[in-house]
Amino acid sequence: MFSLVRENIRIAFDSIRGQLLRTILTVLIIAIGITALVGILSAVSALETTISSDFSSMGANTFNIQRYEFTARRQAGERQKINPIISYQNIRDFENQYDYPFTKTSVSFTGTSIAEVKFENEKTDPEVTVIGANENFIQNSGLKVDNGREFNALEVDNNSNVCIIGSDLVKALFKEENPVDKTISIRGFKFKVIGALESKGSTFGNNQDLRVIMPLQKARSIFTNANINYALSVMVEKKELLAQAQDDAIVTFRNIRGLNPIEENNFGMERSDDLINRIGAITGVLSTAAWIISIITILGSSIALMNIMLVSVSERTREIGVRKALGAKQGTIAFQFFIETIIIGQLGGILGMILGVLIGVVFASAVDFQFSMPWSAMIWASVITFIVAIISGSYPASKASKLDPIESLRYE
Repeated sequence: MFSLVRENIRIAFDSIRGQLLRTILTVLIIAIGITALVGILSAVSALETTISSDFSSMGANTFNIQRYEFTARRQAGERQKINPIISYQNIRDFENQYDYPFTKTSVSFTGTSIAEVKFENEKTDPEVTVIGANENFIQNSGLKVDNGREFNALEVDNNSNVCIIGSDLVKALFKEENPVDKTISIRGFKFKVIGALESKGSTFGNNQDLRVIMPLQKARSIFTNANINYALSVMVEKKELLAQAQDDAIVTFRNIRGLNPIEENNFGMERSDDLINRIGAITGVLSTAAWIISIITILGSSIALMNIMLVSVSERTREIGVRKALGAKQGTIAFQFFIETIIIGQLGGILGMILGVLIGVVFASAVDFQFSMPWSAMIWASVITFIVAIISGSYPASKASKLDPIESLRYE
């Protein structure tokens, strides 16, 4: 039995080599469909992994109060609704009035994204983001201090000249030195480094490791723009209280804004898990599109594969007659053509998977996403090519096995 299978595989490879150009074209057609499937799913997986990890770092029990809703979109011809900024007075009122149990409120604002940071004779390019924040910002943002410590409420209240820096700043300014307790300069102000953050990477070109976080009041004394828009983030320690805490926050902020009961909110509210679910829905649509494109292409490749096998049966009619005259059974002839079809299908599948993964790697590198191997897509690709080979090879194999040996020997 094993020798028969080995012999059929050898004959199949000999046949493939004998019609190499036609085989290559068929393999490429199959590969295009598998490439579309694996490539698009690889890119979607990289997109989903990167964005989900960024938003999940906020914590599943966190919600944000911001100027606009994340999903706010202007319809054609519709005037955009302008919400007022979240002012310093708004955040002070919120901190004073919002006292829902088991919550921590983070307050922050971006002072600038073009700061230059100096340490002794070293300095950075003017591309560092400076954030003013209170003592809860690090925890609520899902950040972790890799070296040193976070600043505390006392340092925030006393406008202390301390700061926490991103990992890229450590590499740029301190090389192999320990940055903790060193003094850096920002816009002529001296700050003592008390901590360095773990690396977060970048999203859509925004480097999250090239930043300085300093106490809120100190940052306000340096960056005095009157129209600063602040960010509020609330972390709820008990997940079952999240919905009630969010409702209470909405009521509190509506009162701060002076809205009457019939007026719409003039601010946005977003939960981190809502954002992740929304991203999942978007990537789900992209995945469905990938399947539709690949199925249409694979349907075409299955027709091409069946055609090449039918042509192969016609060209090898005399060979089939000789084999039958020598005692080959119908099942043996059919099995030979099945093996040949499966080999061509698997070659196309392997090539498509390799090209699809390469597309995913290139896409992830180009947009600085986290690449993750699309194992499920590759498994499905293998299954699909096997099924396509069986379907495409069934009729040609059956036709070959049923040829009359005498008529086959007469075939020219």
